[in-house]
Amino acid sequence: MSSAPSRFDRGHTDDLMTFLTASPSPYHVVANAAERLEKAGFRKVEETDAWDGTWGGKYVIRGGAIIAWYVPEGAAPHTPFRIVGAHTDSPNLRVKPQPDFGREGWRQVSVEIYGGPLLNSWLDRDLGLAGRLTLRDGSKHLVNVDRPLLRVPQLAIHLDRQVNEGMKLERQRHMQPIWGLGEVHEGDLVSFVADEAGVDAEDVAGWDLMVHALEAPAYLGRDRELLAGPRMDNLISVHACVAALTAAASRPGLPYIPVLAAFDHEENGSEADTGAHGPLLGNVLERSVYARGGGYEDKARALAGSVCLSSDVGHAVHPNYSERHDPTHHPRPNGGPILKVNVNQRYATDGSGRAVFATACEKAGVPWQSFVSNNDMPCGTTIGPITAARHGISTVDIGVACLSMHSARELCGAEDPHHLANALVAFLEG
Repeated sequence: MSSAPSRFDRGHTDDLMTFLTASPSPYHVVANAAERLEKAGFRKVEETDAWDGTWGGKYVIRGGAIIAWYVPEGAAPHTPFRIVGAHTDSPNLRVKPQPDFGREGWRQVSVEIYGGPLLNSWLDRDLGLAGRLTLRDGSKHLVNVDRPLLRVPQLAIHLDRQVNEGMKLERQRHMQPIWGLGEVHEGDLVSFVADEAGVDAEDVAGWDLMVHALEAPAYLGRDRELLAGPRMDNLISVHACVAALTAAASRPGLPYIPVLAAFDHEENGSEADTGAHGPLLGNVLERSVYARGGGYEDKARALAGSVCLSSDVGHAVHPNYSERHDPTHHPRPNGGPILKVNVNQRYATDGSGRAVFATACEKAGVPWQSFVSNNDMPCGTTIGPITAARHGISTVDIGVACLSMHSARELCGAEDPHHLANALVAFLEG
């Protein structure tokens, strides 16, 4: 193991906590990522504009997705890419097109279940509301009601004596939050949110709003060796990718073009123009090659020599359910990032990818672990196999081991976020 000093330490985890709190929706995630990139000298480019081949850092935002890349001075059109990938969305409750309704004198908000959340983790929590409003002129405005506004109340045990023997939540009937008392009036919620955003409700033509848990991230445990917080799946990775890209961009003589690809809609299959199945990443890589004077042959050479690390959280061994894990693979908190393997290509890792990841970890001086699912349990998937198949890029699935994945509040080792960031820097630097 290399003894090279870490670029990031516990201060990285402190900063992650700030990032988590400031990013209650994918739109806030990309806005906060863009702000950090701007401070590092990156500049925003529009997809509708002509691109130039100048060196330096650039980024593109589309909805809840962001692609950023740094072109070293003198990079050839066929220079390969080193990509770190993640996703900006998390399972939650999202507001329906006609949100205002109620029962029995309670005012409620009609929500749809997004992704695969642990539904019980959303019960009896103080909840805020965040997302974006789209006005009639096409402009978009972020909004974040970051105070107790909503609550999904659980039925008292006195009215369900068998609840501790097994609770079944009906998504339509039991997950609709309350936000007040009195008569229901159509347009109340949008009017309220528009006022919070400082815009005229009459100008609001569309909205993408979602519920978020308000409890702040916190260190946990006797020695504060654990980190609890919301949306760790997958903002741990987005935050680490942004930090790694800005760090790598400061190094002279990069042999690769480092890229950040943070997609939306991973939690519901990536089938979107902002998802990994969409054209966004491919368009950016292709246009980058062509802007530097390259052609099809240069693009083919660049992609053939490129590698992607797809970073998403994985399962740490659960002390109360250890039989659910593979008996020979028990990732532990603070054991370093995990290499995720599935021979049926639910993860894209192969032996060559393992070598790339192991080399990066050794260079960074961080430990790492392997994750494989129990053969009797279905395996999840990531943007990794999609990226590999869609773009023909060698891809490796990695991440941070956590507990309570898809809960409104998740848990990981407090050292693992900066272990991950250090490994990503070493990978991007080649």
